[in-house]
Amino acid sequence: MAKYVSLLMFTDTGIKNLRKTTARAEAFAERIESEGIKILATLWTVGQYDLVHIFEAENDVAAATFSYTLAALGNVRTNTMRAFDLEEMSGLVERVMTPYDLLRDGG
Repeated sequence: MAKYVSLLMFTDTGIKNLRKTTARAEAFAERIESEGIKILATLWTVGQYDLVHIFEAENDVAAATFSYTLAALGNVRTNTMRAFDLEEMSGLVERVMTPYDLLRDGG
């Protein structure tokens, strides 16, 4: 399954209901798992973002559904990115073409 990182910021509603943030996170993780999404980690942070979700989804459509569903609840805004682990990145960089490769192949 593909991995994703979602950076979250509390909305005004979310920060007003801060005391319920852990309960909301647990309930959401349980509910979304039935849709084929597995949250690997939920971290509360201090700084530009308030929370970070690291999760797995079958594809980008499932990941987008996760992000839109979470945002639609009204407590956070999301910024979700596809993430690559070491093995995936190793395979990816092997396929990257350098300027030399492009020139050699007539590009």
